[in-house]
Amino acid sequence: MRMNWLAYEHYFYAALAVLGTVAAVWLVQLLAHHGRLAVRLKRFRGVAPPFLNVNAMLFGLTLAFIANDTWSARDRAMDAVLREADNLRSLLVLAEVLPPAEQDALTASVRAYGAQAAAEFDALRARQVAPGASEAADAMLRLVAAPGLAQAAGEVVQTEMLRKVMVLRDDRDLRVSLSRTHLNPLKWLGMAALGFLTIVSIAAVHLGAMRAGMLAIALFALAAAPSAAIVLVQGNPFQQPAAISAEPIVEAVR
Repeated sequence: MRMNWLAYEHYFYAALAVLGTVAAVWLVQLLAHHGRLAVRLKRFRGVAPPFLNVNAMLFGLTLAFIANDTWSARDRAMDAVLREADNLRSLLVLAEVLPPAEQDALTASVRAYGAQAAAEFDALRARQVAPGASEAADAMLRLVAAPGLAQAAGEVVQTEMLRKVMVLRDDRDLRVSLSRTHLNPLKWLGMAALGFLTIVSIAAVHLGAMRAGMLAIALFALAAAPSAAIVLVQGNPFQQPAAISAEPIVEAVR
């Protein structure tokens, strides 16, 4: 149960961001325009509207930085998958220079790894790994590093094959690590604090103008909450709604 929660925490925090924004809007409106506190707050009328720009700009920049980190991680994962597919395709091409027995062995090993790597994407969605992919990578490395392959292909071709296999293994490690990346609570807590302060600032500017304040706060909330939720649900590049596909790897070994 704990593993399931960790695997899909992004969706929970996205819902929390939306519900938390709604709760913050309701609380600020209640305190600013109803009850005894609203009467006391009227003495603070006159906060200049440009004051809003400070908190709003900080909130927007923080969200932009977090979004950049999220989408950068997705781009890195996608690049790793494409490089993995390209290296598999290159190994199949290099295998064509080998004698029939070695060629068949290397081709079968490359395709076995491709099948295991593509199947591993289901595990990556749950922040897990498939042992079969790691075992297939090890088997391919042992095959390429064998002295018999050096005699059959020559040192230059074997060296290139070894380089391809090592890069391929590094790219697999990269996509596995990116699938296991968790949210940074301090970043999101700071953004949430700035969002709440922005709502308070809007309410302070509109003290005594309840309807205008409600409209301004609602517009900010409608912009902030969905934006934060969109960034949050893309925390794992192998989960929906923008999941990276294993199709490049499947096509490479087909």
